[in-house]
Amino acid sequence: MLIPVIYNDDSYDLVEDIVLNELIRNDRIKAFKRSSGWVRIGEDPIRKIEYRGPERRGRKNPPDRP
Repeated sequence: MLIPVIYNDDSYDLVEDIVLNELIRNDRIKAFKRSSGWVRIGEDPIRKIEYRGPERRGRKNPPDRP
């Protein structure tokens, strides 16, 4: 699937969906288009690309809160 993107230099392109995460992670684009419209990196919500912290799923006891 090809996704429209706007690079940081304002040029447009169509990229494969598997390339999109890499472009976002490396801060190479400023926007991409979803079916609902344009998503601006750093301004609009996007899902996290990769979580690099400790595993939290399946925890029985949540951490203490101050």
